[in-house]
Amino acid sequence: MTPIPPDIHFSQGSLQDYVDCRRRFQLRYLQRLAWPAVETEPVLESEQRMLSGQAFHRLVQQHLLGVPGERLSQMAVYTTFAGEELSRWWANYLTGAPRSLGLEQLPDPAVQMEVETSLSATLAGYRLLAKYDAILRLAGESGQKFLIVDWKTSRTRPRRAWLAERLQTRLYPWLLVEAGGFLNDRNPIDPAQVEMFYWFASSPDAPEHFVYSEEKRSTDRDYLAGLLAEIESLSEGEFYLTDQVQRCEFCTYRSLCERGVRAGSLDQLADDPAEAGSAGFTLDFDQIAEVEF
Repeated sequence: MTPIPPDIHFSQGSLQDYVDCRRRFQLRYLQRLAWPAVETEPVLESEQRMLSGQAFHRLVQQHLLGVPGERLSQMAVYTTFAGEELSRWWANYLTGAPRSLGLEQLPDPAVQMEVETSLSATLAGYRLLAKYDAILRLAGESGQKFLIVDWKTSRTRPRRAWLAERLQTRLYPWLLVEAGGFLNDRNPIDPAQVEMFYWFASSPDAPEHFVYSEEKRSTDRDYLAGLLAEIESLSEGEFYLTDQVQRCEFCTYRSLCERGVRAGSLDQLADDPAEAGSAGFTLDFDQIAEVEF
């Protein structure tokens, strides 16, 4: 068995790394090895996309907290490193997000909102943690709903089936049900009340929508507990390299693992979004900042 750091918090990012490549998980989260390599080429364009994504998330956060959209639109225009892309995303958000989420406006005074909030719970002796872009509590004729909204600025749009298997899609609703009672006047949240939306800045009118249920809650709990138990049981030499070698092109540890030196290109990822999703990997700039050493 491999010692697991006592202060580790398992997130969707760390668990996804384990599922994608055990060795990557070991190096990043158990050994906490910072390796001096880039994930994609060209470097400047990659950094710009990451900064643009972060800027977009800040604009949405401020808007949901009450800063007028007109004022934020000026900020989007004059953010020098972002160029036209950020302005386009922002315009898509203002016009498309409320409509695609079934709301008259954002922010909506009638909707309780938690923005950039974190939830955690213990499972199998370990702490699971999730940071949500937004959780909306809606009261409708059929009862209350809790909408988890994740803003995506990824260049490629993966297939729905691929998204359904992602750890984020499984962990976020499960954790909301387990630890989100304070958002429901300290009452338990029925899994049937929970829905998750991936909203894509490049496709504002076509979010991916996943409805939760008690059956999914039970399945996800067993799956997550199984992953934690598996990680705990592995010996030092059982953190194998992925057999999906194409993933290594976009991993900072590729040279350490003798899987190449040069990073993959952004153009390569953008050539065929559908194929990028079905292959089991897309580079999500929205999640890069999650890793801290």
